[in-house]
Amino acid sequence: MPRLVSHPDEVKIVSRRFGLGAAKIDRYLELGGYKAAKKCLEQGPDWIINEMKASNLRGRGGAGFPAGMKWSFVPKKSAKPKYVLVNGDESEPGTCKDHLIFLHDPHAVIEGTIIAGLAIGAKVGFIYLRGEYRYLLEIMEKAVAGAYAKGFLGKGIFGTDPKTGTEFQIITHTGAGAYEVGEESALMESLEGKRGIPRIKPPFPAVVGLYGGPTVINNAETIATVPHVIEMGAAAYAAAGSARNGGTRLFSISGHVERPGVYELPMGYNLKKMIYEVAGGVRGGRKLKAIVPGGSSTPVLLPEEIDIGMDFDQVAKTGSMLGSAGVVVIDDQTCMVEFALRTISFYQHESCGWCIPCREGTDWLKKSLTRFHAGFGTAKDIDNIQHIAENMLGRTFCPFGDAAAMPTLAFVKKFRKEFEDHLNRKACPFAKHVELAVI
Repeated sequence: MPRLVSHPDEVKIVSRRFGLGAAKIDRYLELGGYKAAKKCLEQGPDWIINEMKASNLRGRGGAGFPAGMKWSFVPKKSAKPKYVLVNGDESEPGTCKDHLIFLHDPHAVIEGTIIAGLAIGAKVGFIYLRGEYRYLLEIMEKAVAGAYAKGFLGKGIFGTDPKTGTEFQIITHTGAGAYEVGEESALMESLEGKRGIPRIKPPFPAVVGLYGGPTVINNAETIATVPHVIEMGAAAYAAAGSARNGGTRLFSISGHVERPGVYELPMGYNLKKMIYEVAGGVRGGRKLKAIVPGGSSTPVLLPEEIDIGMDFDQVAKTGSMLGSAGVVVIDDQTCMVEFALRTISFYQHESCGWCIPCREGTDWLKKSLTRFHAGFGTAKDIDNIQHIAENMLGRTFCPFGDAAAMPTLAFVKKFRKEFEDHLNRKACPFAKHVELAVI
């Protein structure tokens, strides 16, 4: 379970209620809860969407698409019901921030879902949790029941007329432990009771989504941030971050650091400072070898590449991605070939098998890296691993294939000499240092 940690550089917006008992509705109300939703009910949908656009809040699930812009794509009139879907299927290795939100501040997710529903004209919201988060489902369901009891959910929310007032219902659901359903269209398939495989796009969910109705899908952290945006005001929230990247981010820092944990820092916070000051530096005084900046699907960065601001735009300039902000620190005693093998083993196991390049590509990569790390590789294997990964890029229905290929390419390109050392020595040069960064 992630620890509650803190650092003077943190700007506590999303995490301001962590550890204060806010999972109980009365305590949440004492701490200012549900005021934002009431305000949004009074102001109306256009005002909500304009505030969200002005806040520069971008999707915290990894894609970084502006939340307000996404909401504005939903048609104002629809023959079919509209839905809000909260993606709490937090399965990206190296990421554990949504877990803390569900554990310590579930009502923020509920309130954010209500606000999203008011913005697009939806009457139903779904909160979908990762299959392994069953114990968090109990917390979430208690919070939902509490919101119904207070009249914040149901017919006639916040004291409006039950017959003519605003209605909003919330339904909770869990997956069965599949990484693939973190992809939005596979998530909808799963929620509809079907196999969790991606849909072909277009049409996009904002037009044809859950049960064929217009649907807004946002990550749990994005939704939990929404009430804080309304409370602070869009301008103040945007000012807390960097250009085009409003607010703060929950960074999950793990691996070989002295103080692993989840820290809330401003968007654009320097990565080097994040590692050496906030997280206490590389564990045991060892040298830094590499950093995975945004979860296992993001290309690795070298020590000379980490003096950058951690927002979507600045990390993209390095050739990597901010992703889910799951920062994994790797020290100089780690075998990068084995790290690459561990990473691709995860993706090979989690591939839904729908697309041939992904299904076969991840399997070939795992077999090639397994053989190579065991000392039975050949000179052509290095180029072949790169060739397989390159031919997976952009050739699958969803980004899963890219998520497996991109880190593999970065491992080979940036640590080619280490691959060659395995080939020349016919054994892992790091065999005595088995401990890997946990992802």
